Amino acid sequence: MLTMTTAALAVAPPRILAENWMRQFQDWLCHRLEAADGSGKRFQEDAWQHVGGGGGATRVLQNGTVLEKGGVAFSAVWGQMSEAAARALLMPDPNYFATGVSVVQHPGSPLVPISHMNVRYFETDNGDAWFGGGLDLTPIYVDEAQARWFHEQIQAVCQRHDTSYYPHFKRWADEYFFLPHRQETRGIGGIFFDRLTVGKDGSFEELFAFVQDVGEVYGRTYGTIMRQNACLPYTERQKQWQLVRRGRYAEFNLAIDRGTKFGLETGGRTESILMSLPPQAEWHYNFPIEPGSPEDATQQWLRKGVNWV
Repeated sequence: MLTMTTAALAVAPPRILAENWMRQFQDWLCHRLEAADGSGKRFQEDAWQHVGGGGGATRVLQNGTVLEKGGVAFSAVWGQMSEAAARALLMPDPNYFATGVSVVQHPGSPLVPISHMNVRYFETDNGDAWFGGGLDLTPIYVDEAQARWFHEQIQAVCQRHDTSYYPHFKRWADEYFFLPHRQETRGIGGIFFDRLTVGKDGSFEELFAFVQDVGEVYGRTYGTIMRQNACLPYTERQKQWQLVRRGRYAEFNLAIDRGTKFGLETGGRTESILMSLPPQAEWHYNFPIEPGSPEDATQQWLRKGVNWV
């Protein structure tokens, strides 16, 4: 996994360090996902410019062996946000720089979970700077053993940095990845953290190291799950349930997700922002779920506060 050297940390400005690592991380992650997909297809890149300054590169792999639609988007943008957006983000200075990588993978098989990961660095002209991010898993059918393994890997990474991180950020994920209108979590959660402030919550070097490890554990764990589940047989009923669950995923991203709202409110590129949406989804009126069915079993797991480790 790519990490910044001590020498680089000593001489380069934080925003340059963060941007350079995000670019390299995008490359590293795309290679890992391509290998796990196994189709020989590559992520296709679409470069774009931001209206204020900077830009990014959105990479998408479609119709692979495992991934029906996978996206890995890098951005490094700056400018002045609107007064309303700055107020919503509690920013006394509306002049900002932001860089990050946002990832959403939609597999073709209903037995390979949807996954999401995001890491980002933000700073304003008054000197405030912070990191944010997280990762979570949305199985169409919850495999309890796999869910526990996923959380164990995340917990181990968090423990290396701060023993309070996993329980705090896991609760935060439960609260954040939640559809209040459905009264259900988006999936089995993971971790979510926002505004880990440089100075208050740790040095730049300490927080940056944690964010890099979050990226690494995502690439490693999700690649493993892709390989484990890719060849499992599934039925037409399971495929239909996947489309229903994808609809719930779309509801969250369009109605609740802060990153989507921030991107649209700051003049971001719409096609890249909505990359996270599934290629197909369905909404049924009162979709029937039989008590005791596999679909019912998954619904029972979609709640806050599950102790996975």
